[in-house]
Amino acid sequence: MKTRGTDVQDIVGPGRAVGIVGLGTVGEALLSMVAATGCPVVGVDNDPDVIARVEQRLKRNDTGETGESVSWTLSTDITALADVGVVVEAVAEDPGAKRDVLRRLRQACPPDTAIVTTASSLPLFPLSTAAGRPDRIAGLRLLRPPAIGRRAEVVRTSLTSDETADLAERLATAIGLECVVLGHRASGFAARLVHLYLNRAAAMVAEGFASPRDVDTAMRLGCGLPSGPLELIDELGVDEVHSRLESHWKRTGEEAFRPVPLLTSMLRRGTWGRKTGQGFHHYDDQSLPGERTPDERRRPDSPSSGEPVRQVGVFGSGTMARGIAEVCALSGLRTTLVARSTDKARSAAAAIEASLVKAVRRGRITPAQKKDALAALATVDDVSALSGCDLVIEAVAEDLQIKRGVFARLGEVCRPGAILATTTSSLSVAACTAPAGRPGETLGLHFFNPAPVMKLVELVRTPDTAAHVTAAGRAFCAGLGKVPVACQDRAGFIVNRLLFPYLNDALRLTDDAALDVVALDSAVERGFGYPMGPFTLLDAIGLDVSLAILERLHAEFPEAGCAPPAVLRELVGAGHLGRKAGRGLRRA
Repeated sequence: MKTRGTDVQDIVGPGRAVGIVGLGTVGEALLSMVAATGCPVVGVDNDPDVIARVEQRLKRNDTGETGESVSWTLSTDITALADVGVVVEAVAEDPGAKRDVLRRLRQACPPDTAIVTTASSLPLFPLSTAAGRPDRIAGLRLLRPPAIGRRAEVVRTSLTSDETADLAERLATAIGLECVVLGHRASGFAARLVHLYLNRAAAMVAEGFASPRDVDTAMRLGCGLPSGPLELIDELGVDEVHSRLESHWKRTGEEAFRPVPLLTSMLRRGTWGRKTGQGFHHYDDQSLPGERTPDERRRPDSPSSGEPVRQVGVFGSGTMARGIAEVCALSGLRTTLVARSTDKARSAAAAIEASLVKAVRRGRITPAQKKDALAALATVDDVSALSGCDLVIEAVAEDLQIKRGVFARLGEVCRPGAILATTTSSLSVAACTAPAGRPGETLGLHFFNPAPVMKLVELVRTPDTAAHVTAAGRAFCAGLGKVPVACQDRAGFIVNRLLFPYLNDALRLTDDAALDVVALDSAVERGFGYPMGPFTLLDAIGLDVSLAILERLHAEFPEAGCAPPAVLRELVGAGHLGRKAGRGLRRA
């Protein structure tokens, strides 16, 4: 059976190696992918410290897919590439640096050597002429560092020979990449959007709003992203992210692109992410670029000092209230749902039972678990039924005055020491809960919809929330099988505060005549591995819902780029609300 290693050797020619110039995040990942096939590979970098670090990691993983020892050579001397069949240039995304390396490759490599450049944002034609062999150069466009199964685009100029383009595509496929079309303009727009999002995430950590671990967990679980923003910065390299942001900032003058001071200080300290072993997270020296982040994210939380929650109350009867009550009852907690009327209480009970029946049919729970959950659940219309609860969760409409009215009543009927929580997604937790008169015993528990399915809960602490209340809230969420992430009481919390400025940035791009909405969505999905592009996601959320959230965020953070653009207001005014209306930013 033919192995990928045999394929690579066939591509480069008998007895010849693949060369990699520049062993940063992208270069080292490519080198390890080629080495894993068993084909000889030569890596070159002008920094001896980089050579030493890469060599250390390769020695720990020096058996390829063929089961034989991998043949690799590392050097600071570009003449080590004197007999390679293909050389991949992977130096920093700087036109001067790339042109210099390509000129040197022209002198160091045989005339028949094919050259592949990883330039992703730079035009390929000027680079091909610098190489002096425009027919023998192709591009490999990557928006994330390469790894098995990730997507890349082979790019050619009008002068690239068919043989060279075919060789580049065969090599990419043989080492495990999937070749797709990303497009230069769409890729540029996609990188711009994502880098702005990364800069905001770094700012969130810098201001102490949430920890890197909680920010990353929130965005992975809340938005279904393959990695959190700080993990992505570490993966791309703090130096590369800083360079891209600074380049955009100097070219456009837009302050949103100015690298946050935290990134600048990390750059100066040399904590550049995975390639240096330390960035926003710590990385074992054995981990290679392109591999998943070490499971710091699964590290258990410190033991809780809060009192255990045994009896839960849910105030509300809508979708979110029913979902939370269902999850609590399934977890074995005595659960009381309070609705505004007897009819609403009965409807809530029927809806929860129907949901449990569906869960049994889908194999998510057993009939016995359904029976026990229904036995643990009571649905009533009398708020005094919450008097003995350890924790009461308000889940009514996202309206400040309605929520304040609920908490005024809860403050009267709930026992001393009971924890009172709001499920608000965009309002101030302190403002919602203040009428209860128990500032130390209140917090936010923002469940994501549908509550029985989504794992994430944003645990929001106000300046007055007692430490034992936060600890009890964290333990309660964990007991439900949820993953709590802690943050301060500011509009949008973690997910919405990062997601909606990103979506707003995408909407602003519609002013650019070069933008293709479909192509941008595709580039974000294919290049970064996101489940949806920004315009598809806006349609899924609802343009009216997005407009309302952006307005709230803009009121809280006037300088944060959340002012809704005219195009969004006009679309909503015209009834283009997204998927639910059958028309939005894209055709349904």
